Amino acid sequence: MLELIQKIVSEVTGKTGLTYDTDFVQDLGLNSFDIMNIVCAFEDYYDTSIPTRDVWNLRQVKDVIAYMEKHGAPEP
Repeated sequence: MLELIQKIVSEVTGKTGLTYDTDFVQDLGLNSFDIMNIVCAFEDYYDTSIPTRDVWNLRQVKDVIAYMEKHGAPEP
């Protein structure tokens, strides 16, 4: 799943070099608009909806992976 996150983040923001511990705000300097665009890309990819209240808990790549696995997202 790390590879999928790397691909989506790169396509949406142009940022590369993500690891499990990469923080979207602190390490990549993303703003809330960037993060919402990434979330929308994940929603489109998995044909699902991620509630806004959950988005703010997705600060690091590992948070996204854990969230997607917990909510039944299949491996790409």
